[in-house]
Amino acid sequence: MLRIKRVYDPPDPSDGYRVLVDRLWPRGLAKEKAQLDDWRPDIAPTRTLRVWFAHDPQKWKEFRVRYRNELDASGRMADLANLAARARKGRVTLLFGARDRQRNNAVALKEILEERM
Repeated sequence: MLRIKRVYDPPDPSDGYRVLVDRLWPRGLAKEKAQLDDWRPDIAPTRTLRVWFAHDPQKWKEFRVRYRNELDASGRMADLANLAARARKGRVTLLFGARDRQRNNAVALKEILEERM
């Protein structure tokens, strides 16, 4: 089972395996407070894509396409198999730092992972 959650929200035992899927470490957050099981900056959008998107709601649909294309081109889609397999066995929470809870890379990544499951 997959879920998404803002990394600044308090950790909860029901989160299961907690993995940060942002390229940059969240500002002002101590590593101990984040209580991560994993940090996967390698599957986050590139700086170029992040800057282009700038959390503009008008670019959301295109962002999702470009992000998927980046993962394909970089060979990272194969890496997602591990996360998908883990989610089939138990809860995986994809953590993100963005303020926008509906349009961020964790939401797009969850869609991709669910397709692989």
